[in-house]
Amino acid sequence: MQTFVVVLTNLPDRDTALAVGRTLVERRLAACVNVLRGCTSIYRWRGAIESADEVPVLIKTRAGLYPQVEQAIRSLHPYAVPEIIALPMQAGLPEYLAWIEAETTDGEAHVAGGD
Repeated sequence: MQTFVVVLTNLPDRDTALAVGRTLVERRLAACVNVLRGCTSIYRWRGAIESADEVPVLIKTRAGLYPQVEQAIRSLHPYAVPEIIALPMQAGLPEYLAWIEAETTDGEAHVAGGD
């Protein structure tokens, strides 16, 4: 049985988030990438409390592709230590999960769908 994950990351601006999302979908590393509205992140970095305006991104993919997704994000992300977190999908609409699988497999997609 195929397993799926939602990968979370934050990017510094919408243009960068859109570029990362498009690249992941073009490479079939993700079936869908949601670029959300901006947020403010508060965190500790190098001993100081910082804050930054960021754009959250939700990436839907197969668990087996996580290493490639992580590497792609790292190569495209401007941060030294980007947030990259994968959360397992416990359940999902079977047709939607089939669509994720089809869209992240080489060749033609066999299931119509989308977000």
